[in-house]
Amino acid sequence: MDFLEEPIPGVGTYDDFNTIDWVREKSRDRDRHREITNKSKESTWALIHSVSDAFSGWLLMLLIGLLSGSLAGLIDISAHWMTDLKEGICTSGIWFNHEHCCWNSKHVTFENRDKCPEWNSWSQLIISTNEGAFAYIVNYFMYVLWALLFAFLAVSLVKVFAPYACGSGIPEIKTILSGFIIRGYLGKWTLMIKTITLVLAVSSGLSLGKEGPLVHVACCCGNILCHCFNKYRKNEAKRREVLSAAAAAGVSVAFGAPIGGVLFSLEEVSYYFPLKTLWRSFFAALVAAFTLRSINPFGNSRLVLFYVEFHTPWHLFELVPFILLGIFGGLWGALFIRTNIAWCRKRKTTQLGKYPVVEVLVVTAITAILAFPNEYTRVSTSELISELFNDCGLLDSSKLCDYENRFNTSKAGELPDRPAGVGVYSAMWQLALTLILKIVITIFTFGMKIPSGLFIPSMAVGAIAGRLLGVGMEQLAYYHHDWAIFNSWCSQGADCITPGLYAMVGAAACLGGVTRMTVSLVVIMFELTGGLEYIVPLMAAAMTSKWVADALGREGIYDAHIRLNGYPFLEAKEEFAHKTLAMDVMKPRRNDPLLTVLTQDSMTVEDVETIISETTYSGFPVVVSRESQRLVGFVLRRDLIISIENARKKQDGVVSTSIIYFTEHSPPVPPYTPPTLKLRNILDLSPFTVTDLTPMEIVVDIFRKLGLRQCLVTHNGRLLGIITKKDVLKHIAQMANQDPDSILFN
Repeated sequence: MDFLEEPIPGVGTYDDFNTIDWVREKSRDRDRHREITNKSKESTWALIHSVSDAFSGWLLMLLIGLLSGSLAGLIDISAHWMTDLKEGICTSGIWFNHEHCCWNSKHVTFENRDKCPEWNSWSQLIISTNEGAFAYIVNYFMYVLWALLFAFLAVSLVKVFAPYACGSGIPEIKTILSGFIIRGYLGKWTLMIKTITLVLAVSSGLSLGKEGPLVHVACCCGNILCHCFNKYRKNEAKRREVLSAAAAAGVSVAFGAPIGGVLFSLEEVSYYFPLKTLWRSFFAALVAAFTLRSINPFGNSRLVLFYVEFHTPWHLFELVPFILLGIFGGLWGALFIRTNIAWCRKRKTTQLGKYPVVEVLVVTAITAILAFPNEYTRVSTSELISELFNDCGLLDSSKLCDYENRFNTSKAGELPDRPAGVGVYSAMWQLALTLILKIVITIFTFGMKIPSGLFIPSMAVGAIAGRLLGVGMEQLAYYHHDWAIFNSWCSQGADCITPGLYAMVGAAACLGGVTRMTVSLVVIMFELTGGLEYIVPLMAAAMTSKWVADALGREGIYDAHIRLNGYPFLEAKEEFAHKTLAMDVMKPRRNDPLLTVLTQDSMTVEDVETIISETTYSGFPVVVSRESQRLVGFVLRRDLIISIENARKKQDGVVSTSIIYFTEHSPPVPPYTPPTLKLRNILDLSPFTVTDLTPMEIVVDIFRKLGLRQCLVTHNGRLLGIITKKDVLKHIAQMANQDPDSILFN
């Protein structure tokens, strides 16, 4: 009897920490689409169903964009308010942050726009004064106390409710998009806890950003909303197309860069990115950016805090300092990856990893104690980047803009280069100290058990280095404008050098050095700044930083963390250059026990259940007989278990001695024997096979491009062995003189 005419719930699904079969998933989707198209010609209702099925993808993108944009706005507003809460409170409305509090004040002047009677520091509230050493100590104490409280809440919530909510999430999302299954990583609990703890982590003043985790938040939104649509709920490959688009929406709201978001998804995180996904990613990123713009979290009609516009053209000679910034970015990227991975490995392999709460509190305490005395480390990193990118105007009250004004007239909006005043020199020292703190503390912060992005700290390191170099170049051009390198384009009293532009180029260089992004990075940066004419400096810095960083280490930070965690991710960018054959990698090897197989029509239910209980394999080849070893197909372990359980419940007479057959027709059975069990419907009749002499570089290419889980090895049609994705990854690790057992998962 064939009880499998009706599909069984659970057949065709995957266990946790398993890889999906891309070929099977795509084939199932094509069959589903063909069936809907054929039925649409039969009735009006079927036609409506066909149209709604085609439209469902766009509706899903709309919902992802709306939800991602709304959550990003909520995170931005909450983090801004809670960051200011460490320094004081607004008496006219506790829900106002410092800036909004003083906006509503009638007692504020333009010069002192951040000082108003409605905003009270903690020393004013506790001891009624803001002057003197005791007031400073009170403010210092409250700053550290709030930072510790926020960090403690963040790490406790992650530890208790959603362990997957820690980190940036991008390495895991890259792995999931390559076909790996990590159940719960994109679930509702992870989304809820990540959103709350991201606000707390950013507000604690730690050297981390919210931009990377926003990609994880957007992918959680995409995964949860997929469950509303049958097409995406039941097909893992289709769901990954949606997650690619969600990643684009995440970057779109993180940086206010919809096009950069699409390119980031294509360049950095996606494994399979068809043209249809490109359009849908663009639409999701557009809706997300529009939603965030409607919320207007910063009150300046911009999507990010550090939006800036430059008007001064750059000169050809300036490519030299821009390339120097690229070299610095590459060196910093390579240094950061090596030291951070070494620290994370130490955390994994020592007692340190058992005390995540203590680690977070210690790093937070050190960060807060060192940050408070320096005004550039006290503010949030986004505000610091905003100030570093800023092009000084006449009305700027920042120390970075404390120049001596030695001119009579100037064109509107354009100031000539001026000699640096006391404030600028003071700011340079403070920024140099900030640079050292950021470089050191970020190494220990990234990878802790709290949500932590790397984009903003990397950009801050580059922006500080760029601003320092920019001010140096500006002063050099002012005092030595008659030098040969300046006299052709920089006359006295002209606006030659823009330090803010150097900060922007430095930020791009350092971010590129750490992540190895190129195209998407340049697009994100010019969308951030609205400066199309600065594409060449950005490209020069991004490419230089990538070359320098690649010369010192091939992996970006996300690939390094994937390898550290042992995720089964086959990197598409790496070439396999070794001359090994399929027979060198397949299981079983010489002197190993024979390959575990099922026969097509001679095994009982008990035989199959014994094999399942005694092995941990994800699937089994089916052969004609043990003697011939002629291959028939491949059956998955999960499908076998579910089908046998279902048959025992629903089919009369199925017992342990019932024969299981995978053939088209039932084998002849003696009279008075129990009913047979036909399982041909769960058999993959076209498994991928290679011969034993196939070069491994071709096998690796097949695994990468088709997203296979396993590949069977034959010789003259006889089954010899099997190569799984894990075997391929172990072999690549072995060839690179790495520990093959570092590949942890099935």
